[in-house]
Amino acid sequence: MESLKVAFFCWESMYAERVGGLASAATNLAETLAKRHEVHYFTRGWMPDQTINNVSYHYCRPQGGNTVQYCEDMSNQMVEQFRKDDKKEKFDILHFHDWHPIPALHRLQDRDTILTFHSTEYGRNGNQYGDWWEYKEISGKEWYGGLVAKRVTAVSTVMKNEVMQLYNVPDWKCDVVPNGIVPRQYRAQIDAGDVKRAYGIHPYAPLILFIGRLVYQKGPDLLIEALRKVCRERWDAKIIVAGDGGMRQYLQDRARDLPVNFVGYIPDSEYIRLLNACDLVVIPSRNEPFGLVLLEAWSAEKPVVACDVGGLSENIDTFVNGIKVQPDPDSLAWGISAMIDDPVNAQVRGRRGRTKVDRQFLWDPIANRMTDTYARVGG
Repeated sequence: MESLKVAFFCWESMYAERVGGLASAATNLAETLAKRHEVHYFTRGWMPDQTINNVSYHYCRPQGGNTVQYCEDMSNQMVEQFRKDDKKEKFDILHFHDWHPIPALHRLQDRDTILTFHSTEYGRNGNQYGDWWEYKEISGKEWYGGLVAKRVTAVSTVMKNEVMQLYNVPDWKCDVVPNGIVPRQYRAQIDAGDVKRAYGIHPYAPLILFIGRLVYQKGPDLLIEALRKVCRERWDAKIIVAGDGGMRQYLQDRARDLPVNFVGYIPDSEYIRLLNACDLVVIPSRNEPFGLVLLEAWSAEKPVVACDVGGLSENIDTFVNGIKVQPDPDSLAWGISAMIDDPVNAQVRGRRGRTKVDRQFLWDPIANRMTDTYARVGG
């Protein structure tokens, strides 16, 4: 395909405002596309516009009394910035990520547009907030975005089926383009014993790691209840919970009698140290459209126990490169015990995970798949 001028609209990025896995996924995709195309990335930030790895970043500073108003203001600012660059040379493809910039998609819907669903509001919150006005407002924007975008992509087949069922997006309009990973960013040569000692853990003690937001969707409460069962049999097991969120105080109260260290938000460098020092990564999510933590763990050749949901279910080959369990404390406890009680096979599964990353989840072939979708926008 000839070189395109592509505009990304995303409320987070790796170099400014960063909230979750969306920042990594969108930024890495943009940078990979920029090897062959001209890519401009419209996002939030408090610094001057800049170019990093051939991607031109344009920052806005939105305000609002709530999340919906904030994203409306952000979208309006993005459109004004976009139009300045569009006057110089028109953009070929406008690529929107998740619901946050859908007001911008509304204003630019006459152009060749793509909307990527990295998740849905229903998936993030289920029926917990079904009557909450913001839940309904965000879900409505997702429906509208799926309607007016010229083409839609989803990060997994499970996610595609979800948006088709929730928002009546037709099958012909939606492509599956998974997320990718840069594995060398997550593999590090460290002394695992030294890292464990820094956290007061014996070098030979099995270290279980959870990394993620402490919210209902990510299932940290399921993990804590599972650990209660695991630790009855494995008194030496130690657990580090990295991340923050609204459930933190509740979880800490529930885990007072357990060997769990809540370390809160940690910088990337410390995450890499812990990831390479741990013996097991647990992903207890109730809903996970894709699950970037899975690819990060596999990149570090770490075994994974994960709930049999969403992209985790789709990508893990159970007893080959991980163990899939039900989103239930008893099932989680069984999977964790099966992995830490058999460290040799656990290590083999971690290495097989890295092999799968190299075969299926590198960014260059994934960016090619996205380019194929761009080619179908006008079709």
